[in-house]
Amino acid sequence: MAPVAPFVRVQAEDFELSAEVERLAAGRSDIGAIVTFSGLCRDEGGTLSALELEHYPGMAEAEMTQIANEALVRWPLQGLSVIHRFGKIAPGENIVLVIAASSHRQAAFEAASFVMDYLKSRAPFWKKEHLLDGSAGGWVDARESDDQAAARWQPK
Repeated sequence: MAPVAPFVRVQAEDFELSAEVERLAAGRSDIGAIVTFSGLCRDEGGTLSALELEHYPGMAEAEMTQIANEALVRWPLQGLSVIHRFGKIAPGENIVLVIAASSHRQAAFEAASFVMDYLKSRAPFWKKEHLLDGSAGGWVDARESDDQAAARWQPK
C-alpha cells in the first residue's frame, strides 16, 4: 500500500464532521478505528461574543503538515485529516478537527492526541477575544499547560 499523505486544510468556512470522516474513510476496508477530535469555541462563562483566529498563511499549513507527517511516522495510520479555521468564530462553532484512522484504536487515539497537543503549541495561529459587552478582550496568551501537554511526546 502507498504511504499515507495527510489531508491538511486551513479555511474560514465551517466544516462538517461526518462529511470529513466519510471523505477519509470512503471505500476503505482496512480501517478498524477512527478517532475524531473537534475543538469548539467556548463562551468563556458567557462573556465572549466571538474568538477571532488569525494565522500566518502558508506557514500555518506547512507547520500543520509537518505535525501530521510526524504522527504518520510514529503511528501506523491509514488516514489523517487536520482542518483548522480562521476568522471570527462564535461560541459553539467549530475551530479545529483532527481525524485519525488506523487498523486499531490505540494508534488512532494516540495520533489524534499528539496532533492536537502539537497544534496548540507549534502551529502559528493567534486568538483575539471579542467580548459581549463590546469591550476589547485582547489577544489570548499561550498557556504553559499546552507546552506541557506537547512535552509528553518528547523522547525521555
